[in-house]
Amino acid sequence: MSVISLWIIPLIILLILVTATIRRVPTYEKFVEGGKEGIDIAISLLPFLIGMMVSIAIFRASGAMGAVIALFEPITGIFSIPEEILPLALIRPLSGTAALGMTSELIRNYGPDSFIGQLASTMQGSTDTTLYIITVYFGAVGIKKMGDALKVGLLADLIGIIASIVIVTIVFS
Repeated sequence: MSVISLWIIPLIILLILVTATIRRVPTYEKFVEGGKEGIDIAISLLPFLIGMMVSIAIFRASGAMGAVIALFEPITGIFSIPEEILPLALIRPLSGTAALGMTSELIRNYGPDSFIGQLASTMQGSTDTTLYIITVYFGAVGIKKMGDALKVGLLADLIGIIASIVIVTIVFS
């Protein structure tokens, strides 16, 4: 099995090159053209990425995250949800990198086999970076109306967070 996994990507690339050669497609020129398009897309995404990163930094540095967490503490107390997990639940829809950093920190502090470590890992895998995805990808293709996609994405994140809490509580408690 390991031999197959080592050779699968080079074989796919070889298959693409052979097929392109048989069809007389100028492969190198198409490759360079694709590279140019990739750079153009990356440059067009920069304003959206910078805006998202600045917004996240302001949200965290202003204390707004702490205020939002304080609002949810009565609810988390009723359901015995560890308050350490709330920042992860709030930041995950915004930034995958920040959420991964929080997950790593939770695992480092509490251990991978702890309830918090297992919950953080499950939550990381059960949710997505909805606002990041909408900002970058919708911005890249020029979609202005994103209300329904935002609502559905955030609802899916909420369901993922709730499911993570329920499943980890049932399985690991």
